[in-house]
Amino acid sequence: MSELKNVLTIGRYLKNKFGEKIYKVPISISGFTCPNIDGTVARGGCSFCENDSFSPNLQEKKTKFKLNPNVKENPYLDNQLKQLELQFLATKKRLENKFGAKKFIVYFQSFTNTYAPFPTLKALYEKALSFDNVIGLSIGTRTDCVTEEILDFLVEKSKTKEIWVEYGIQSFFDETLVRINRGDNVSNMKYWIKRTKEKGLNVCGHLIYGLPNETQEMMLETFKQTIELNVDSIKFHPLYVVKNTLLTNEYKKGKFTPISEELYIDTVVKSIINLPSNISVQRITAGIDDDTLLSPEWCRDKHTQMKNIRLALEKEGFNY
Repeated sequence: MSELKNVLTIGRYLKNKFGEKIYKVPISISGFTCPNIDGTVARGGCSFCENDSFSPNLQEKKTKFKLNPNVKENPYLDNQLKQLELQFLATKKRLENKFGAKKFIVYFQSFTNTYAPFPTLKALYEKALSFDNVIGLSIGTRTDCVTEEILDFLVEKSKTKEIWVEYGIQSFFDETLVRINRGDNVSNMKYWIKRTKEKGLNVCGHLIYGLPNETQEMMLETFKQTIELNVDSIKFHPLYVVKNTLLTNEYKKGKFTPISEELYIDTVVKSIINLPSNISVQRITAGIDDDTLLSPEWCRDKHTQMKNIRLALEKEGFNY
């Protein structure tokens, strides 16, 4: 049997570049939200997003301070900086103890992490980069929430640090974006991904397979168009239904059927087979194992998902 070809995972990419394993430290800063939740572009968020529009438990927190780029001052910045430090140090310590981790990337993960006044973003990003053994940042956001000013700041930082911008693409079909209440469109997404790449920043695109009414051909077309934008990395996610979302209602009314594990794996494998060798993969699946998951059941067990995907890739000559 011929030797398997290694998929360029983000772990392999970073180890090749830095000579050692780099660990991502996910951060969630309170006060961050999304223009698709607060009413700027839409209300309720994307149909798959659990947020306070649909959760009675979170509704009580609605009076809490929420950021947006037009806020004149941020009285909670000191608290947010402290929160960032506490989260980073706690996760760093755990990774050091468990894996002997030495170098880290701070990953601003939850909500839209460029949707705030520039001085707030600058303070948070610089604080994150000041921590010991942090070699870079990865910033999760939307293409309708970046500006030339933000990107130029990140370009300056990228001269000495590893900087990534992670964009939620999900689909390159406008009819799907409308259906999932995305509040963004294909032309705008492509414009800002191109701008980010033109400036020399690393881009990771997030794709969701199994969106309402999408065929495998549509999913693979989104993948193809993402590749054509010269992104540096991709994350693949299956669409699963959790409580307190717009999608919950559609699922309960029988208007949405989640993707099967077989179709999801087949689509991911077809994607990776056609992935250019210079583009890394940061995630090949996702799931959640708690009582918020409504469907599909196969998304409950990430270990089994990973095993099944790895086996399917091995059959095609790839090692993930």
